[in-house]
Amino acid sequence: MSALTILHTNDMHGHLRPDQVTRLRQARTELGSSGLLLDAGDAVSSGNITFRPGGEAMLERMSRAGYDAMGTGNREFHVTSLGFRTKVSCAEFPVLCANVRSRKAGISVPTVRSHTFKSAGSIRVGVFGVMVPMVTERMAAAAVSAYLFDDPVVAARDLCAEMRDRCDLLVCISHCGLGQDLRIAQVAPEIDLIVGGHTHATLLDGERVGETLIVQAGCHAKVLGRVEVSIDAGRPQMRASLESL
Repeated sequence: MSALTILHTNDMHGHLRPDQVTRLRQARTELGSSGLLLDAGDAVSSGNITFRPGGEAMLERMSRAGYDAMGTGNREFHVTSLGFRTKVSCAEFPVLCANVRSRKAGISVPTVRSHTFKSAGSIRVGVFGVMVPMVTERMAAAAVSAYLFDDPVVAARDLCAEMRDRCDLLVCISHCGLGQDLRIAQVAPEIDLIVGGHTHATLLDGERVGETLIVQAGCHAKVLGRVEVSIDAGRPQMRASLESL
């Protein structure tokens, strides 16, 4: 039997003290190659319109803590190419969003990727991100935005088909809110775990849709989520919990 532990946060909004960075780093180090530390977006405190020219110090702190990946939240997004690139530039780990694309065909989204693969011991973990659509083709803001968003539920479903056979554990990092996460789990049952955010829900032992586990850890770095995963000839078995951060 193979096992790993996934630690997770969401919606920290810049609330991560130096002592919490130390605790996260220690927790991540203790897990070694048998764990991952993930965040579900809105880690930074800047608004949707503004951005700090030097990048976000919060992402520097998260890099020191040892995060393995994060999903993009609305606080990390910006309608301009410069703003979006700058907002996530300090992350020394993958920043994931599968349902954002350039408004102009053939131009990639800087710094952000749709998915990544991680190895945790003998377990190959596929991780992808989706977020609440900030600018769609029907919005007036589309005329000034460098980026457009597709339906996150559809994006999740389509990416699952590509990733499922390439990993032992499939994780969706979602900054869409609990209601949308429930929909994602319904249309994409191939997902094993959804690490959610946006609605600041505190799910003590998670929510389940079929065999998919949905977790979310409140907000403002008050708690740390933990998911214990074991895999033994079949679908992963998972147990969720929360602890003070």
